[in-house]
Amino acid sequence: MNYRHIYHAGNFADVLKHAVLARLIRYMQKKDGAFRVLDTHAGIGLYDLSSEEAQKTGEWLDGIGKLMEAELGLQVSELLEPYLSAIRELNPEGGIRFYPGSPKLARMLFRPQDRLSAMELHPEDFARLHRLFEGDHHARITELDGWLALGAHLPPKEKRGIVLVDPPFEEEDEYERLAKGLERAYRRFPGGTYCLWYPLKKGAPVKEFHEMLQALDIPKMLCAELTVRSDRGMTGLTGSGLIIVNPPFTLKDELHQMLPALKDHMAQDRFASHRAFWLRGENKTVKDDPES
Repeated sequence: MNYRHIYHAGNFADVLKHAVLARLIRYMQKKDGAFRVLDTHAGIGLYDLSSEEAQKTGEWLDGIGKLMEAELGLQVSELLEPYLSAIRELNPEGGIRFYPGSPKLARMLFRPQDRLSAMELHPEDFARLHRLFEGDHHARITELDGWLALGAHLPPKEKRGIVLVDPPFEEEDEYERLAKGLERAYRRFPGGTYCLWYPLKKGAPVKEFHEMLQALDIPKMLCAELTVRSDRGMTGLTGSGLIIVNPPFTLKDELHQMLPALKDHMAQDRFASHRAFWLRGENKTVKDDPES
């Protein structure tokens, strides 16, 4: 309840998460049928990077601030276009003042038949999120602990969907909670695409987390990780990861194009690295950045 994403909006972790979310949405839209995005920890939806809170940390400067100014190759530009075009649409006069959280980004990319369910527990953040989508019949905003949504709100009535789980990681057992939450949700909605975010930092139980996920009876799990700096002497976030369950068949190849570019443009020291590999399914070969 103490976490406020405004301090971190647009940072390198947001870039990875939102770039992948945009790819998942575009893939779902290859079929005409409606789908729903369920965002369990939605935040306020739209962030003003000129605010006192965002300026206090300036994390966006090393994230989306660098990417928007980067010279990207043709293939990477095409893959990132849905994500970056939404940011440009929010900032028609140029620069980056406004940055979309995941519910706003999803809504901006929707077709008329697509729907959003967004959960937020923090009272002030819920109120702002609710105001942002007030009168929007494509969005349902609920003041709820997002962990509960993994049971009560699945499966969606559309029978197609993306479930984004991006908890604040304020508690020590969040990795275990994330694995158990996925297990519970998958039993209710095995056909859904799940995107789970987790932090990378010194001492984080990432290996144990991956082992918990591998022990689940889920056939296909893809992992993507981006590290922007060494964790030597660091206590904060040095990277972030995503677990994608039931990923599009194209996503692994897309990650192998996007991740090197994200690393090159957002690296904060020479220890920056990336990898994309199967936790379960396809093959389990870990493909690391050849320069890392």
